[in-house]
Amino acid sequence: MAHHPISPGPSRSPRPAPSPADLRKWRRYLADERAEAAIYRNLAHRRSGEEREILLKLAEAEGRHEQHWLDLLGGHADQPARPSARRVLLRLMARCFGSVFVLALAQRAEGRSPYSSEPAATSAMAADELIHEEVIRGLATRGRARLSGSFRAAVFGANDGLVSNLALIMGIGATGVASSFVLFSGMAGLLAGALSMGAGEYVSVRSQRELLNATKPTQISLAAAPDLDLNANELVLLYRARGMSQEAAEHRAAERMGHLDCDCDPSLSLQPPEFYEHEYEEIGTGWKAAVSSFCFFATGALVPILPYLFGLEGPAAVVVSLLLVGLALLGTGAVVGLLSGASPGRRALRQLGIGFGAALATYLLGLAFGTSIG
Repeated sequence: MAHHPISPGPSRSPRPAPSPADLRKWRRYLADERAEAAIYRNLAHRRSGEEREILLKLAEAEGRHEQHWLDLLGGHADQPARPSARRVLLRLMARCFGSVFVLALAQRAEGRSPYSSEPAATSAMAADELIHEEVIRGLATRGRARLSGSFRAAVFGANDGLVSNLALIMGIGATGVASSFVLFSGMAGLLAGALSMGAGEYVSVRSQRELLNATKPTQISLAAAPDLDLNANELVLLYRARGMSQEAAEHRAAERMGHLDCDCDPSLSLQPPEFYEHEYEEIGTGWKAAVSSFCFFATGALVPILPYLFGLEGPAAVVVSLLLVGLALLGTGAVVGLLSGASPGRRALRQLGIGFGAALATYLLGLAFGTSIG
């Protein structure tokens, strides 16, 4: 039997030696992965139950990415590198606060992962980062839901106070009245606006909770079910009115009347009060929202009149007021941007533009009004 030589298979070309630029980049990726793992571990220490488990799993995933860069770097991994400034800040905030703000920032960091265009990263790593962003988005959403009721009243109450009272004193000041009258008008605007905001928030939240109460299923269907005729009863109409099909409503009616043993769709059954707590958690309570709105509107409205309270007059008071309000608007805009997972800088500038735009409009109106009177 003739023996044919076995041709060798295609030889793998050795990986080219990494360039100094590659090594620097990989060390930065390694440092970033270590920082992100530390962020998730620090957040996990402040959580419990399911959220803690999820965060620890994310830290494990970042550890796998860390190992990838360690393998690529080989003997070059010992040379230290610093993570990006954003991740350093995140790690510090996670260690000190562990709040929804950190999760919102972490969501943005995961969304800007360079792995999708990085040749040295695997496709699995790029996919992991996309999923991580959605996981963090889900955790951040839970935190936003816990904050949304009272926090919404606080942030937007402060912003309304800043803008409305700045516009008020700018408009009145442009008419040429005395500084004491500007201060009096600002104090009146503070009290009137704070009371109005507090009352409005109380009515709004209270009404929303009452609407939720009105939509909860009652126990009437359970009490009346034993005496109903299966072939001619309104229980089917009840379930159809709640969105079920004819077939599903008939099946559900038979369950409630005891003709079927299963409870296939308990979503429309009477639930204990705690079942609905998650709905109320998102909107807060009427008094809590009212007090938050009152206090934060008053705090925001106080800022524009601070120069007048300390005795400044004329252009100096206006300049200082604009400076203080501008800083406050940038702060509230950045906070809203952070919590929404958007760019805090862009939201801050948008808030500043809107606030100063309103103040400019009232100033021009006051100037025109004062000129016409003079």
